[in-house]
Amino acid sequence: MAWSWRYEDADGKSIEGPTESFGGQADAESWLGQSWRELVESGAVTAILVDDERVEYKMSLLAA
Repeated sequence: MAWSWRYEDADGKSIEGPTESFGGQADAESWLGQSWRELVESGAVTAILVDDERVEYKMSLLAA
């Protein structure tokens, strides 16, 4: 299993972002916890956690 993140802008369109790959869900989530501010600065508003090609979940990167 290879975990990674995909990103969407405010319109829900896919955008380019870091293409890190992780061995586990916890590693991927830890990385996002450290990197989300930079992602928002680059235009990402949604992060999508993917296990190979299966979407695990989507989450907003913006404050509620």
